[in-house]
Amino acid sequence: MLLRRQLRLFVIFTIVIFLLAIAILLNPSPRIISSLSTYICPAARYFYRVDRPVIALTIDDSPDNNGLVPNTTSAILDTLAQYQIKATFFIITSKAKNNPQLINQIVKQGHELGNHLTVDESSIKLGNQFEAEFVKADRFLAKFAAINWFRPGHGWCNSSMTQIVHKYNYEIALGSVWSYDTAITSDRFSSWYIQRNIRPGSIIILHDSDDKSDIRGINTVKTLNKIIPQLQQRGYHFVTLSELEKMII
Repeated sequence: MLLRRQLRLFVIFTIVIFLLAIAILLNPSPRIISSLSTYICPAARYFYRVDRPVIALTIDDSPDNNGLVPNTTSAILDTLAQYQIKATFFIITSKAKNNPQLINQIVKQGHELGNHLTVDESSIKLGNQFEAEFVKADRFLAKFAAINWFRPGHGWCNSSMTQIVHKYNYEIALGSVWSYDTAITSDRFSSWYIQRNIRPGSIIILHDSDDKSDIRGINTVKTLNKIIPQLQQRGYHFVTLSELEKMII
C-alpha cells in the first residue's frame, strides 16, 4: 500500500515537472531567462530593457552553402528588403569562404555581421582551441565590416570564453525568443511562438540553412513573411543588435 502511494506521488510529481518545463519552454519570462543566464553563458545578452516597441532579429548559421537554387540567404535578404528592416547575421566562416559575395550583399543592404565561429559545432567543447577559432573567424569577418557580436555554437559558453570574447571588444548575444527551429521545422509553429513571446527589447533567433539541407532556411523565409507584417501591425520596429543596445534604459 505504501509502495503504491509512493509510486502515485512520484508519477504526479513527474507530470507536474514535465508540465512546468513545457510551460517555461513555451513562455519563457525575462526573470527565468535572467536567473538561468549565469549557468548557460555568463554575461550574454538575451534581451534588453527598453521603453519602446523595438526588437532585434538575428539569423544564425549564414550563409547558405548548399549550392541549391534559390539560395536561402538571398531569399532571406530579399524578404528583409521587401519589408525594409535590418537584422544581425551570425556567420559561420567556413561556409562564407565559398560565398564572399553573399557576405558583401548582407553588408551592402545595411545588415550587421556577427561571429559564429568557423564551423557549426558546440563552441564550449573547443576548450583550449576556442581562442584560435574565434580569432580565425574574426580576422575573416573583419574584411567585410567591423564585428561587435559573438554567438557561441549551440548557445553555451563559460567564464573563460567570456573573458576571451571581451578581450577582443566583443559582446555575447543569445536571445529571448527562439522557436526551436533547429528541431521543429514548422513555420506555423515558429510564427505562433514568436508572436506569443515577443516583448519590447526581445532578441529573436532564426536559422539559415545548415550544411545538409535548406529546410531551416526555407522555414525562416516563410516565418519572416508571416511575423514581420503582423508584428509591424502591432507597432514593433526591427533593429540590429547594436541599434537595440543603444536604446536600453
